[in-house]
Amino acid sequence: NEGNEYFKEKDYGRAAAAYSEGLRRRCGDAELDAVLLTNRAAAHFHLGNYRSALNDVIQAKKLKPTHLKAIIRGALCHMELKNFVEAIAWCEEGLQIDSKERKLVEMRAKADKLKGTFLGTQTDFCTRRRCQGRAVTCSVCPGNIKLVLEPSDEEEEVSGGLAELSLDGLHSGSATGAKVHLDADGHLSWPVLFLYPEHEQTDFTVAFQENSRFIDHLMVMFAELPPWDVEKKYLPNNLELYFEDEEREEMYEVNPEHTLLQVLQHKRYFVKAGTPTVLVFAKRSPFSKKYFSGKKVHRL
Repeated sequence: NEGNEYFKEKDYGRAAAAYSEGLRRRCGDAELDAVLLTNRAAAHFHLGNYRSALNDVIQAKKLKPTHLKAIIRGALCHMELKNFVEAIAWCEEGLQIDSKERKLVEMRAKADKLKGTFLGTQTDFCTRRRCQGRAVTCSVCPGNIKLVLEPSDEEEEVSGGLAELSLDGLHSGSATGAKVHLDADGHLSWPVLFLYPEHEQTDFTVAFQENSRFIDHLMVMFAELPPWDVEKKYLPNNLELYFEDEEREEMYEVNPEHTLLQVLQHKRYFVKAGTPTVLVFAKRSPFSKKYFSGKKVHRL
């Protein structure tokens, strides 16, 4: 009930956290757990966390195979992720339960139309230029976002997918395939990489809508403590976010209340490989003090 109230207020981060708390109670009622999972999936969906939403509805469907809301939400997630063949399969599964469900009928037709013509989802922000020996920096004119496209030895398209990133020896995972794209409301959604240098861990958000706040995502991501946080320090309100200006070896603190767009528009923020990156530390941790040693840090 608490999650539903937050959802009505469009406070999707707190809604997801409330549904997570309900699931932690392990009530033993499979139908109620299926509802909680489906509702949390809806909150994830509105936050642009389509992969997390899809994982939730898959679990909900295991608990209640005929749960039509879960099937509809799963089809919607596949549509957003441009997995049109999978979207069709989910639609057909739902239509076996209710052959007149309007959302599924319309989505099935749309997915069938798009699957044969879809060639890619990334937005071409600026004309690609080839540059020998150095990265090419260009600005996304509408939002003044600076992209850094790494040069390639071959004549191939610069992908918006996640490339191998490194930061002081910390490497990203292989979360390839996600691209910046325009969502149904005409807003940009970005794949965003969260780095936790203290624990050499990462999180990858497939679709972080540009007008979403960081705190909203943190509330969802840390609704449950990650298994590597044995000291229980990584709580949503006990985190500090930064981005690094590698050229100047300077760190900039990020306000969790700010949107992704506000951060991307910072004069010293450069998006590499089409994937914005943010560093996350526990507040006042000895590790962060050591990490910042020798670097100029711009605090809020």
